[in-house]
Amino acid sequence: MNNYRVISVGKNIYKISNGTEEINAVITGKMAYEKVFPVVGDYVVVSEEKQIIDILPRKTKLSRKAAGKDMREQVIVSNIDYIFIVTSLNKDFNIKRLERYLTLVYDSGAAPAFILTKADLEDNISEKVSELESIAFGVPIHVVSSYEEKGIDEVKSYLKDNITIALIGSSGVGKSTLINKLIGEDIIKTLSIRESDAKGRHTTTSREIFKVGNGFIIDTPGMRELQIWSGDTDTAFKDVEELALQCRFSDCTHTSEPGCAVTKAVESGEISQERLDNYFKLKKEIVNTQNKLLHGHKFMEKEKVKNMMGSLSARKKLSNK
Repeated sequence: MNNYRVISVGKNIYKISNGTEEINAVITGKMAYEKVFPVVGDYVVVSEEKQIIDILPRKTKLSRKAAGKDMREQVIVSNIDYIFIVTSLNKDFNIKRLERYLTLVYDSGAAPAFILTKADLEDNISEKVSELESIAFGVPIHVVSSYEEKGIDEVKSYLKDNITIALIGSSGVGKSTLINKLIGEDIIKTLSIRESDAKGRHTTTSREIFKVGNGFIIDTPGMRELQIWSGDTDTAFKDVEELALQCRFSDCTHTSEPGCAVTKAVESGEISQERLDNYFKLKKEIVNTQNKLLHGHKFMEKEKVKNMMGSLSARKKLSNK
């Protein structure tokens, strides 16, 4: 038995590495039946037949709810030390979306950082950095231009001591271009910006680990649907949470109660109504997802008991004949 790391995932094929060699492997039929699938970043146990037989415990994992109505967790990448939330400074910049990403990242166990790309296309950089700082609360912010090679060394400084970094963000924000700059060659295919809306065009279709210096970086496809599976709103919205501790009532809903420190902060402009609305929205989404999951588990248990009782009843009838 040997331990390897998953460095890319294809259709039923996993490219894995032990640091000296890369091989292709498949999972066992039991894992496939139980829908236990390795993800990029996983450390796995591999048999002599090049079959993945187990996934070692994940120290960190970035998850989201599977797309559509499927009530299951989708692990995107695992065993990462940092997650870079990448957004371009031109058309893609959206504070609500960045709050959403940050909530997701804090729940992963990895440390977040913001990467603001395409600085060469934006005139009001300081204004947008200031806007981001209002929700970042100490999370590092790096302004980058791959075209002008601005900020590349700052980002590269993270890649040391076998540190693994994952890049997440919308399609076309410059993740692949940034990785090419960090590696020093065009390993990942990229496309030019569309003139119609100044957005980059989506090229990455799968997740893959790249060795950069003494560290590792994972490129991920742009997320079209960012459905929260679980999230850490306490950390991502710590300004709201800290204000909530000052409310007169411990069960304050921060809507109409007297002595509410949160609504008072909104009235004074200390926090925006938009930020509070997003806080409520994400909290509700997380609770709803977990409630649906719990309901699903209870339903499955009921069906299991029903099936078991049905078979027992059938056996009893047969034995009485």
